[in-house]
Amino acid sequence: MRLVVGIGLIAQGLAPLRGGLPIGPAILYGLVCAAGALLLPGLWTPVAGILATVLELWIGFSQHGDPWISILLGTLGAALALLGPGAWSIDARLFGWKRLDIHDPKR
Repeated sequence: MRLVVGIGLIAQGLAPLRGGLPIGPAILYGLVCAAGALLLPGLWTPVAGILATVLELWIGFSQHGDPWISILLGTLGAALALLGPGAWSIDARLFGWKRLDIHDPKR
């Protein structure tokens, strides 16, 4: 899932940058590309997912046109932030897997 979202974010961020935007929107789309580049290898996945969510929702509701691709990528970014990077990622290699043990209070 993070590969698809990362590729989608990079593709969506690069398309407007080719047209020569003013500096404000160019920074916004540059940050979208950066979030996608972080999600591809699974580096800082929770931070990159939250960044992608905020940026995509900002783009979706502030730009004219169809907002649904931005809403979809923002929702997937939030899901990645909550799920984590996965087994084959840089985060898993650096920090290892986290395991939550829920103990029964009656025991």
